[in-house]
Amino acid sequence: MVSSGFIEYKFDYQQIHKLAIGERLPATTISTGEHNAKIMCYPHGFGYGNGEYISLFFVMLKQIDPKIKVIFEAFLIGKDGTPSSFHAKRTMQCWAFQDGYDWFGWHRFVMRSDLESLDGMVTFICGLVVLRNDDDGDDHVAVPPSNLGSQLAAMVGSAVGSDVSFSVGGETFHAHRAVLAARSPVFRAELLGSMAEATMPCVTLRDIEPATFRALLHFVYTDVLQIEGSSSTSTTDLLQRLLAAADRFALERLKLMCAQKLWESVSVETVIATLCCAEMHSCPELKNRCIDLVVTKDNFMEVAVTKDYFHLGLSFPSVIEEIKPRLKK
Repeated sequence: MVSSGFIEYKFDYQQIHKLAIGERLPATTISTGEHNAKIMCYPHGFGYGNGEYISLFFVMLKQIDPKIKVIFEAFLIGKDGTPSSFHAKRTMQCWAFQDGYDWFGWHRFVMRSDLESLDGMVTFICGLVVLRNDDDGDDHVAVPPSNLGSQLAAMVGSAVGSDVSFSVGGETFHAHRAVLAARSPVFRAELLGSMAEATMPCVTLRDIEPATFRALLHFVYTDVLQIEGSSSTSTTDLLQRLLAAADRFALERLKLMCAQKLWESVSVETVIATLCCAEMHSCPELKNRCIDLVVTKDNFMEVAVTKDYFHLGLSFPSVIEEIKPRLKK
């Protein structure tokens, strides 16, 4: 059984300057109907070393049944009443209460400096979700969690039930036509259509490395991105090659997952190479983010004199034309 309650917790940012470390704002109560908790907010932190943070805690108002788990969720919203992409803070954890322990929270929920730009009322949305496990073993049949993912992962590269194999860079990968066809329209056309590969027991793939194809197969079977780079450089290279393979086999979700990972590690030194990869393999989401990084004044002055930028102009002059008007904004 699940019950929940949500409230807005507001305070004036200008008024909290008068409080000292360890002093809190007036508490407010949140209720799920059956269970109530107080929200305790310490604008200058609670405890030693937390003075730059806002501390936030929930205090349950009655002893918790051992069968109950509680989820506390809180996030910061902007002045327009919606979560801000810059200021939003969201934390969710789950506890099983034992031995009368009935409060929980965070000493460092959010840095106080993150609230300065709000310049007025600060609003936290706080939620309390109570999960009760009423299964006493008499009226329910215990159902184990799904292990479909691990079972499909075990099929990756397995010869059991395999009806096609791929020769990639001297390595052989066993696979199942139906699985590949269900996941990729390109594989579907090659393996179940009228193309020559449809009757081949072993298909040779060129212009793709074994590590890349192994990661692609793992995604096809499990929907999970798994890379095996031994260093940050080789990981970036593998992600770029995997993005290219995802584009080749029309695996759009995998392409965007690679794009996100590449963006997380991009820097001024690597942004042009990443931009070239995005343009070459039709990934506008990653391309636009890279251009946004390039056109920042200080960044552009640094990248514009590099060999990578010169080669970008030679290989993709249209991208240079896209960059120019954005420099003027």
